[in-house]
Amino acid sequence: MKTRFLILIVALGFTSFLNAQEIAENAIGLRLGDANGLGASITYQRAILESNRMELNLGWSSDRDYSGIKAVGLFQWVKPIQGDFNWYFGAGAGFASYKFDKYDNHKDAFVFAAGDIGVEYTFDFPLLLSLDLRPELGFGDGAYNNNNLDIDVGISARYTF
Repeated sequence: MKTRFLILIVALGFTSFLNAQEIAENAIGLRLGDANGLGASITYQRAILESNRMELNLGWSSDRDYSGIKAVGLFQWVKPIQGDFNWYFGAGAGFASYKFDKYDNHKDAFVFAAGDIGVEYTFDFPLLLSLDLRPELGFGDGAYNNNNLDIDVGISARYTF
């Protein structure tokens, strides 16, 4: 009896692996969010394992009074919700540099740790839409004190291939 129960548990375990979601091997697009004043960023995702991926973002802004660049890399775990809906969470780090010319010609650079949690939907054609929440904790001792917590909410559209 114990042997049959053990075989049943092992068989169910293998079945759950066979029904795991498939994530896109590559996805590239735009992420629109606060990004601490930088707004839009180019985003790239690369599948690493069956349910893990790496995400890289590069954002920039440039106008008469303010210019900046921000890069972040995240490792994410992707979990199925239902059908083509997934949720994901992850962690990573990044670097930002900016120049503010309006009053004091201030330049600063800092590093930060980031988390990420979100939901995504994969269409039958090569499009992935997602909504995420990204808390970022900065480490720097510039005049604008980058040692703070910033919550960035973003929406992304990516081409999958």
